[in-house]
Amino acid sequence: MTNKLAILPGDGIGIEIVREAIKVIDVLQKEFGFDVEYEIAPIGGAGYDAAGEPLPEATLKLARDADAVLLGAVGGPQYDDLPRDKRPERGLLAIREALALFSNLRPAILYAQLADASTLKPEVVSGLDIMIVRELTGGIYFGQPRGIRTLDDGQREGFNTLVYSESEIERIARSAFETAMKRDKKLCSVDKANVLEVSELWREVVERVGLAYPEVELSHMYVDNAAMQLVRAPKQFDVMVTGNMFGDILSDAAAMLTGSIGMLPSASLDENGKGMYEPIHGSAPDIAGQDIANPLATILSVAMMLRHSLDEANLADVIEKAVGKVLDQGLRTADIETEGSTVIGTAAMGDAVVAAMQEMGS
Repeated sequence: MTNKLAILPGDGIGIEIVREAIKVIDVLQKEFGFDVEYEIAPIGGAGYDAAGEPLPEATLKLARDADAVLLGAVGGPQYDDLPRDKRPERGLLAIREALALFSNLRPAILYAQLADASTLKPEVVSGLDIMIVRELTGGIYFGQPRGIRTLDDGQREGFNTLVYSESEIERIARSAFETAMKRDKKLCSVDKANVLEVSELWREVVERVGLAYPEVELSHMYVDNAAMQLVRAPKQFDVMVTGNMFGDILSDAAAMLTGSIGMLPSASLDENGKGMYEPIHGSAPDIAGQDIANPLATILSVAMMLRHSLDEANLADVIEKAVGKVLDQGLRTADIETEGSTVIGTAAMGDAVVAAMQEMGS
């Protein structure tokens, strides 16, 4: 059966890094027998430029019809003055909501070759392998009411609503417990139950769901402590589960433990395993078009896509092993430069991964 992919480069460096990921997909098709068709469509600022909306209807239809979606990044300063509902980030939130992509898997894995690239001591981060499961379609980013209003005294007030239903918490908890069952069977649920009623409910529901997973060791941690512990002793964690905003912050913090945010992929899944795959970094407009962005997170997102949505774990292994070989060769983009390494550009890094894959296929 032919795998149908929707490829959405987006804005900024998204265009460059997705170009390298397409090279990888093409090699899988030509040399490894991967049966695939893909179509490219705009989203974010590119969507607004093309159709006046950050998520054009044609793009959403393509994504709905696809077996999986590969996304680059969205955003750029040229869109900052647009009405809020037209800004690139609204396209990203909208496609997550429209496809019901509620479970965001964000790994933080330190490649042994990059131990010196981390800002923490090697003994603290060596062997790091964390999976953060972030709820993606609820919480304060989507809660209503929201807005900016003028009070009686004339000053303006911004307000947002943090809300989670039991069913929303239950399904992300199940996703996290299932993830933990495939790893070391340790799950830390992160909340702020000492302050927020939403977190009180979160903790209660997570504990209830956990009764169905007696093999998983469940713990709880307040988000401020979790942030501190990620920096102090990150290897104490295996799987972490948390809400949308906390997960957004903690996963970026965890990413930097690995040496560069440019190394880490992510998966956003619906209840049936269909997903959208993207690097966890942004569009980096300050370096766009300079051939210096790191494409490895996007290439590794393809591997996650093969593993989680397309049932092609063997092909995922090919990509991941190829990335390891490239790092073994001492090739680096500027963000992961280490002593004695050779710094290369975006396109050259993609070519190096492709060459390593071709060697494995020959």
